[in-house]
Amino acid sequence: MPETITTEATTPDVAQQEQAETPLESLASICTVLAIGLFVMTFIFQNFEIPSASMVQTLLIGDHVLVDRISLAPPAKWAPFTFYRDVRRGDIIVFFKPGEPDLFLVKRTIGIPGDRIHLRNGVVYLNGVAQNEPYAGMPANDDNPQHAFDPYRDDFPAVPPDNYGNVTASWAYELPNHIQDGDLIVPPGKVFAMGDNRTESLDGRYWGFVPRENIVGRPLFVYWSFQTPADQINKQSIGERLGFMGHIIVHIFDETRWKRTLHLIK
Repeated sequence: MPETITTEATTPDVAQQEQAETPLESLASICTVLAIGLFVMTFIFQNFEIPSASMVQTLLIGDHVLVDRISLAPPAKWAPFTFYRDVRRGDIIVFFKPGEPDLFLVKRTIGIPGDRIHLRNGVVYLNGVAQNEPYAGMPANDDNPQHAFDPYRDDFPAVPPDNYGNVTASWAYELPNHIQDGDLIVPPGKVFAMGDNRTESLDGRYWGFVPRENIVGRPLFVYWSFQTPADQINKQSIGERLGFMGHIIVHIFDETRWKRTLHLIK
């Protein structure tokens, strides 16, 4: 005959005593959950919204992305079990803009230390080899003047930046020191990054290299995408923000880009 397993039932009075939780214990439980959540969202993952068109078609205005803050972070002795790696060419990275430590940007890594880079008619040449970048927006003769050929932007760094208002003063001064035989040489400890929408991206061509320590992480996937006007980034007043929040509530279903939900970012 099979063995009989006996279970010990707790009497109702004892069960009530075990289930009772003091207000202090409840507060401790809530604080623990909040602390874990804060740790995860601060040091492991972080959510960001894409406010501009510099990464179209890869990332659209209104994409909300989850960013991995671990894999590209400097190795920590307290977490030897965590996987770390260095930045690779082609990685899409989130970083603090050089010279503006409160401003996050997202761009694609074009060159790593030691790489030689130049553009010809918008095509990137990396270490002498023209790159096949189907995601990159190229100069074109269409009805959009922003897409027209621009000597400084599209033949970088062959044309001096002196007369281009979007180039920062520090980069205009520093740029000639990094050019050899017509190529931009990426120095140690830095990367060169550009937006995929090359004709509408203010990127490394205008403000220089990204220091390794400025890199926050890499976006993993789009968790929500909402159709957002291109000029929404300029509407920062309380009234304008509240107005757009109301617009989202009204149009949450018909203006959400449902096909981009869980879209992997590459």
